[in-house]
Amino acid sequence: MGTLIIEGGHRLQGEVTPSGNKNAALPMLCACILSEEEITLHNIPAIGDVKTMHDLLSSLGVDIEILGPHSWRLRARQLSNAVLDPDLCRNIRASILLAGPMLGRMGEIQLPPPGGDVIGRRRVDTHFLALKDFGVEVTYSGRVFKLSAPDGLHGANILLDEASVTATENTIATAVTAKGHSTIRNAASEPHVQELCHFLNHLGAKIENIGSNTLHIDGVERLGGGEFTIGPDYLEVASFIGAAAVTGGSITIRNAAPEHLDMVKMVFGRLGVTWEVNNGDITVPQGQLLEIVPDLGGAIPQISVMPWPAFPTDLMSIAIVLATQCKGTVLFHDWMYPSRMFFTDKLLSMGARITLCDPHRCIVSGPNRLIGEYLDSPDIRAGMALLLAALSAEGTSQISNIGQIDRGYERIDEKLSKLGAVIKRLED
Repeated sequence: MGTLIIEGGHRLQGEVTPSGNKNAALPMLCACILSEEEITLHNIPAIGDVKTMHDLLSSLGVDIEILGPHSWRLRARQLSNAVLDPDLCRNIRASILLAGPMLGRMGEIQLPPPGGDVIGRRRVDTHFLALKDFGVEVTYSGRVFKLSAPDGLHGANILLDEASVTATENTIATAVTAKGHSTIRNAASEPHVQELCHFLNHLGAKIENIGSNTLHIDGVERLGGGEFTIGPDYLEVASFIGAAAVTGGSITIRNAAPEHLDMVKMVFGRLGVTWEVNNGDITVPQGQLLEIVPDLGGAIPQISVMPWPAFPTDLMSIAIVLATQCKGTVLFHDWMYPSRMFFTDKLLSMGARITLCDPHRCIVSGPNRLIGEYLDSPDIRAGMALLLAALSAEGTSQISNIGQIDRGYERIDEKLSKLGAVIKRLED
């Protein structure tokens, strides 16, 4: 998996451009199955999860031509089978996003349980409850979900039992070629969900009310081809903002899509972190206050995750590391995943003052001088958070299992090195 060696204590300075949005690229790549025509996608991030998705699509018979480091031409003219490789599915949560597109094209799919980050139970029930309303039959045997639509897909009035991003994306992909009208209520509305909708409409789908939690979709007989550019990854942008703040540096993030960061700016502002916006670029100035703003009456503030447009769970780990360098005390609450905060024991070994109240809550008091440590990356987001901790620490840190970070961040060591970080990659 590889190891990163980081010498902490160096201020980040300079400019960086984020990669394409991982969480937009994966459902778009899956959705290409819905069309028999050529589709060209640009700004695809060169990360581990995308490589796994490439292999999954190829195994199903999708022709993929790599046009450049971040551009692919795909054509699913003739799919060869509807059985997913269990070894590939074990490595990626997004394998489940193939369910809707494959049902639309083949009327069936055999789906092993999806893998991905180990951050607690990640239920798939919402996907299958929605698919059943379209006329899909679901059985589970031999550790494989077998899905089929013997009478075809028909439009449905869907109420998702939770505002799950991937379940919303699967439901959208199923509805766009189902016969008749579909309504999806309690839909997730994150930027990558919106981007998937715009991409599908570009191919000929009829999706209305994009950006809301109620989507209206008129099914079409088939989708066409086209060319589309994936937007920047706002989670990577927020990670660079955090990296600049904890190292006391100043960086400019080009093409940062600041319109997606309103709630992040509000939450980071409560930790004493601000930035400036200029024509789509974000500049994080040097000399951040890094002081936690208490609630009225001096009460300890609480930062909680919620569905979009609230603070995203994927940035909780970054915010916790950021808080270790801030003056004051703050409570973090992530009710979504019961293992999200278990990485905090690694921060404790570096000298952070963190009280883990239960699997969903922790209290951080700062600022603390962190000391370099031997670390292990448990998942994508915690791995990036530990990298930020190492950048701000005194001495040298070693982070192993960095394949987890590579699944979601493209060439992160190279990008940080260009900003002045002293970081070296050792391959296994």
